[in-house]
Amino acid sequence: MRRGFAVSLCALSVTFCVASGAASEQRPVRGRALAQPACPSAPPGARVATGPGAGPEAGPGGGPDRDRPGLGAGQATAMLDDLRGVLRLRFGSDDEQRLEDARRVARHITVPVRLHVVTAGAVGRLSRAALDRQIATLNDAYGGRRGGADTGVRFKLVATDVTDNAAWFRAPQRYERPMKAALGRGGAGTLNLYTAAGEDDVLGFSTFPQAYARDPGIDGVVVDHRTLPGGPLRHFGRGYTAVHEIGHWLGLLHTFENGCEEPGDGIADTPYEARPAAACPAGRDSCEQPGYDPVHNFMDYGWDECMREFTGGQGRRIRAAWAAYRAPGRKSLRLPLTATGARSVGGDR
Repeated sequence: MRRGFAVSLCALSVTFCVASGAASEQRPVRGRALAQPACPSAPPGARVATGPGAGPEAGPGGGPDRDRPGLGAGQATAMLDDLRGVLRLRFGSDDEQRLEDARRVARHITVPVRLHVVTAGAVGRLSRAALDRQIATLNDAYGGRRGGADTGVRFKLVATDVTDNAAWFRAPQRYERPMKAALGRGGAGTLNLYTAAGEDDVLGFSTFPQAYARDPGIDGVVVDHRTLPGGPLRHFGRGYTAVHEIGHWLGLLHTFENGCEEPGDGIADTPYEARPAAACPAGRDSCEQPGYDPVHNFMDYGWDECMREFTGGQGRRIRAAWAAYRAPGRKSLRLPLTATGARSVGGDR
């Protein structure tokens, strides 16, 4: 089943307008939309956030979700169109499998990681062992060692630093730009991963690769320090918030993107899904198209203990997006009507 891409690239300039919901102490989510209540135009470098907070539907026992969706159907489809357009301009084809078969796209990617630990005094401090466990968790997840496909992506920790700044720690969204300007290093192919506190019930947020050319200063991923492996958050303490958010940084959308409507998340082997998974709803089939909901996928919103896989199609999408936007030596390429790329906003997926 091949999914189409028909919406204009200019749809990326559409504003985020997500209804606000009251935060729930019983039901944390991975993230929530970052739009202002009046729904102004989406700012450059829009992103996705994920974290504890009220989502649209409660899971079994009122369990938590990963985040709240922040992309409209037009925005998500425009991002997919942008990728296909860049692939055609760079390589003469947007067929991801054919590009791999012709060795135009790398099958193996090593991502250098610069890990920035932001604290408020002793609060938020993490041991080197905790950081190493997070990198190991990333490599297990992206290497298919939890039961899914091997995406070909590996992560190598190349630098760590600790910054004591209470304002940045407590409000990483509010102070995102100065924090990243001070700490971020490297280019499009370097992952700057920040740990801080959750803010406004958000466990993490990430930029998409489509946003890098226009606003490289905010590139990167931020996660709640309590979500690292062994962290204290029930159902969210295995390190999979970083796995999920880095999926956005590598070019993946939520599996429930666009619900049951075309093009979904634009990947043929992730079944359509009407809404994000809460907790771990086994056997759920929310769309008429073939396949059960991909509730075990890292790009859904289930509990950490429910997540275990990426698909082969998601691996191809990551490798294609890397070649288009992040591969070392790639010159910046903007399509004429391309906006900055939407934020990966935390929500149910």
